Amino acid sequence: MDKLLAEYKGRKGTLIPILQGVQEILGYLPPRVFQKIADATGIPVSDLYGVATFYAQFRLHPVGKLMIKVCHGTACHVQNASAVSSAIEEALGVKDGDTTADGLFTLESVACLGCCSLAPVMMIGSETFGKLTGSEAVKIIKEIRQRETSTTADLVNNK
Repeated sequence: MDKLLAEYKGRKGTLIPILQGVQEILGYLPPRVFQKIADATGIPVSDLYGVATFYAQFRLHPVGKLMIKVCHGTACHVQNASAVSSAIEEALGVKDGDTTADGLFTLESVACLGCCSLAPVMMIGSETFGKLTGSEAVKIIKEIRQRETSTTADLVNNK
């Protein structure tokens, strides 16, 4: 984070890129970083916090390794996105905005993913899945969980 802050030091119009960079490094913006950023850049903590709470892209709480974003835009809504969300919530044991106990997934409802012809749509990480039913969404999530668990086990066993 120090390298990132040094890169932007003394430059104007850097508030959002700094917050984006810190979030990329830490996964979210914990309270302790606001003062550190303010000290390094001279940007008041109130400005940093105001921007971080205004824009939906910034997270003030830890999130899972993978974000599951379920679209609830108009096209997805009429194609029963709520059933997809409900099935995922039930399968993972979380509500919208929550993270699974193992820290692998965070579930988030979003306004639009820009894939209206594929409604209903979800994204997991950078992968997009469309024309889903609730059971199809749950199956995909289970496959990804298995893949992630296998990858982690392989890394541990091959130390």
